[in-house]
Amino acid sequence: MSHHLVQGPHAMAVLNRVCANNVDTPIGRIVTRLTNDIDGLLELFASGAITAVADVLLLVSILVTMVQVDAELAGLTMLSLPVLGYFINRFRKSARQAFRSIRVYVAELNTYLSEQVQGLAVTQAYGREAECAAEYDVINAEHRDANFTSIRYDALLYSVVESIAVATTAILLFYVARRMDVIEGTAAQAATVGTFVAFYDAIQRFFVPVRDLSMKYTILQSALASIERIVSLLDVGERDAPDLPAARVEVAPDVAIAFQGVEFGYRRDLPVLHGVSFSVRRGERVAIVGATGSGKTTTLSLLLRFYEPLEGTVAVDGEDVRALPVATLRRKFSVVPQDVFLFRGTVLQNVTLGAEVVDPTRAADCVARVAGPDFLASRGGLEAEVSERGQNLSAGERQLVALARALYVDAPFLLLDEATANVDSETEARLDRAASEALAGRTSIVVAHRLSTVRKADRILVFHHGRIVEEGDHASLLSQNGVYARLHRLQFGG
Repeated sequence: MSHHLVQGPHAMAVLNRVCANNVDTPIGRIVTRLTNDIDGLLELFASGAITAVADVLLLVSILVTMVQVDAELAGLTMLSLPVLGYFINRFRKSARQAFRSIRVYVAELNTYLSEQVQGLAVTQAYGREAECAAEYDVINAEHRDANFTSIRYDALLYSVVESIAVATTAILLFYVARRMDVIEGTAAQAATVGTFVAFYDAIQRFFVPVRDLSMKYTILQSALASIERIVSLLDVGERDAPDLPAARVEVAPDVAIAFQGVEFGYRRDLPVLHGVSFSVRRGERVAIVGATGSGKTTTLSLLLRFYEPLEGTVAVDGEDVRALPVATLRRKFSVVPQDVFLFRGTVLQNVTLGAEVVDPTRAADCVARVAGPDFLASRGGLEAEVSERGQNLSAGERQLVALARALYVDAPFLLLDEATANVDSETEARLDRAASEALAGRTSIVVAHRLSTVRKADRILVFHHGRIVEEGDHASLLSQNGVYARLHRLQFGG
């Protein structure tokens, strides 16, 4: 699979846009459209599609010559064109479907491989190598059969063109022989024979560009199948521009973030959030807790506009997020996600990710505030190599780098989504101290399962089945003896 095609800035912009707006589309399928499908389109030009114009011009010039030599025989020859057109049209529909199937199976293969490579450790841990190989063989067999089908149509079209060429020549021979029988005099017969010899040479030349065009027609059908998929990819709605005109949302002057009657579901028949309403004042530290699946991370995704609410309004600084350009909206936030992702490169590149100015001194200070002064020294400094997805770092170390990244961005809003989920108690305490320093004077929302990280929050929102069922600080929620108190007892006992 070619990768050079997705390295340009335009292709990467398309990839970023499509991935952001097609959260249900496997990444392997998106990458396939940006690589294999574009390669299929390039093949149309690399294989001599431009010469098809020359073939058409040659075909027209030969037809003109044939008419000049013998208009009657030329008309008889042209009768083969409707027959040829009929078979080509039948071939077009079937071949296009075959090439569509090839593209679909290539996407499935890439999607499956991408998933299995990323989950290789789990596959090996559960001894599923044989099962994975068998599943891959099934998809690969479907891909192979689709290719065989396309090859059959290619061979069929070439055979049809050859058969029509031979049949046309035979009909002309029969017609000339019959015509010679009614012509008196050897001179006339000789003239007819001479005409036919010249015409026979012309008709052989006539079917040469037809054969070439039929071969290019197969490549054209493959390219058209690729174009359909590429166009469908480019038709994805662009979110760089606001979806709504600028309009203020009615909130108190000190409110920085507001959810008003938000309803959301990844599917309309399976709602996740039910009428969620809350606000976060400027400089306030709000925590969101609740059982798995209660809608905590989904709330942050709506705030960053990874998804759109089905009903209700999400507002930042008094403006509906749908009225803000996505880039402008997301620059307001520093985010430490639940599933930390590090890119291949150096610690410095991952800490300063997305920053306009790279300041190694400031980056080192951010890392030291989060991980302590010994972290960089033990890893080789800011230029220490980070492997793909940060596999050469532990899960806790990846979270430390992600928190340092959020500190470096220094946005007005800070979102922490399970920032201490994969660290030990000592590292958790260090993160808590660093987070407290970073949160000072900054509006923040902290999502957490471990309640020890939210005790210092100004306000805690308790989510239960997609609704806010309790709200208050740590002490007041414990005194209510409700959902929060039950979660606290489950974690700490007593």
